Amino acid sequence: MKRVALLLLFITGWAVPGAFAQENEHVQVGVFADYFRLSQTDTDLLGVGGRASFVAYKRLKFEAEMSYDFSRAFTEGFTDNSTGTVIVQRTNLRVIHGLFGPRINLGRHAIQPFVTAKGGLINFRLDNSPATFGTFTSSVSGLRENNVTGTFYAGGGLEGHLGPIGLRLDIGDEMYFNDNTHHNLKATFGPIIRF
Repeated sequence: MKRVALLLLFITGWAVPGAFAQENEHVQVGVFADYFRLSQTDTDLLGVGGRASFVAYKRLKFEAEMSYDFSRAFTEGFTDNSTGTVIVQRTNLRVIHGLFGPRINLGRHAIQPFVTAKGGLINFRLDNSPATFGTFTSSVSGLRENNVTGTFYAGGGLEGHLGPIGLRLDIGDEMYFNDNTHHNLKATFGPIIRF
């Protein structure tokens, strides 16, 4: 009987800290697919990004993220009496987003809603070179030399976890300030790891 009690005490002592560790995460990292609707030109841009956050106090986290939207193709066409022609063109427009700010979790369950408000920068660039890792790194290294505009993102979403691995969906308004305020829809979705 004493052996069973010692075994149960050992298992409880081993399992309980692991259960509390899942609720008391300190760092969260993730990657995501990015959708950005540029309102000025009605252009839909897709890209990829990454984010990292750390717990500041209970449900309050500070988060930094960066994403890169690739150039998109669009079609133009006309129809006359005999033939119709469709031309596919690349926009050559690429966008880099960099945001930092607080996020507040509104729940403590496996699926948690959250709200966030972030400030940062957005960079629009026209570039006809192919979208590769090299063009991304040269775009980031040249940010100080090019068109950088201040931005503010207000949004929210859902985050679901199964242990340390989860999925996250964000949606919000990314406003950039160039002569006046431009409102743009931004949505991200991707996996996250917390530890």
